[in-house]
Amino acid sequence: TRVGYSGGSTPHPTYSDLGDHSETVQVDFDPGILRYGRLVEIFWESHDPTRPAWSRQYASILFVHSEAQEEEAQKSWSRVASTHGRPLVTRIRPYTGFTRAEDYHQKYYLRRDPFLMKAFRHLFPDEEAFADSTAAARVNGFLAGYGDPAVFNGREPLWGLSDEAWERLRKIAAGRFF
Repeated sequence: TRVGYSGGSTPHPTYSDLGDHSETVQVDFDPGILRYGRLVEIFWESHDPTRPAWSRQYASILFVHSEAQEEEAQKSWSRVASTHGRPLVTRIRPYTGFTRAEDYHQKYYLRRDPFLMKAFRHLFPDEEAFADSTAAARVNGFLAGYGDPAVFNGREPLWGLSDEAWERLRKIAAGRFF
């Protein structure tokens, strides 16, 4: 995953000059492991699709990359709409491009932990590689309050993190730092 800007026509959007773009999260996935329909379910579960955005910057939009994705997204929109008492404001739009947000926006929660950032900088000294790292995305999500703490208590995945970094993650998972 990475964060950035999509949906507009303004060339080279930035956080301070979004133009007509919206803030977005770009997700890479392997459909052999995780089907697109499940990602769409997670999308609907992770926000209130009836709540209007303050501005275009925060609009709730599902960008689709193909006719098959659009068909599945539209079916899911109809299912979700049938369960709410208010109209959905979340829209489905064709993907027209993505501009990566500035480096300091990538993996926000992970960046707030200097010890873990040092461990990840050792593995990913390049900003783009860091932002594109699956391991960094998983730890960032965990630090934001998502994911299963048991992942950090079991067998260590082959992420290349030091024993000290794993110990810190285990302590956080056990609630010792929150």
